[in-house]
Amino acid sequence: MALRLSPPALSDWRMTAHKAGDPTTLNRLYGRSSGHKLRPRQQELIDTLLPAIAVPADGDVHSLGLFGDNRPLHLEIGFGSGEHLAARADLVPDHGFIGCEPFVNGVAAALAHIRDRRLANVRIHRGDALDVLRRLPDGALSFVDLLHPDPWPKARHAKRRMINDGPLDLIAAKLKPGGEMRVATDHPTYLEWTLMVMRRHRDNFEWLAEKPSDFLQPPSGWLETRYGAKSRRQGRRPYYLRYRRA
Repeated sequence: MALRLSPPALSDWRMTAHKAGDPTTLNRLYGRSSGHKLRPRQQELIDTLLPAIAVPADGDVHSLGLFGDNRPLHLEIGFGSGEHLAARADLVPDHGFIGCEPFVNGVAAALAHIRDRRLANVRIHRGDALDVLRRLPDGALSFVDLLHPDPWPKARHAKRRMINDGPLDLIAAKLKPGGEMRVATDHPTYLEWTLMVMRRHRDNFEWLAEKPSDFLQPPSGWLETRYGAKSRRQGRRPYYLRYRRA
């Protein structure tokens, strides 16, 4: 049974989730798309491996077109350096994984993981995950991962957060009944925001928490991201939220 209690931190929280706009209406990506210059081997992966496993730029996105068969699909929104994406894909080779990341240095790192593990069940979209979500058939996804997204902590930037009404409506449409959305963050503001906004979507998403420890500790089988491990080392607390599509 899902936990229905409101966290105490929300009782006196003064932010509002009703600012105009969200990522589905802003139609632009914020933040960096590149960092330091790629090393020659990284650039080679971008030039050779990425085109071979890239999500097509146009048209519908579905399992048959990406992998040649019908299989459970996972979508990771903002995969960072791709270590979680690659590890998950390695664990369940009969599932299909779509990773979306606009930061080219992260894409290059993920491609190295895919090459080294010889993964045939991963496809990469270098860009906005919403572009892929909009082209997926309804009910196509079994899992959606949003792990340590940019918290955009300033109130005026709240509309840039992926946890907003527009993206959640889209994710709800693309997740099959019983599918799971998993969110991780170490930022208290993003945690509070997520809990507040998700309460408005409780008809579509059931919070899979029975007690506080269910979101204070990683669930069984959870694969920690590099950022999550770094967060723990630096004394911050990651939070783990799991929601099931009703």
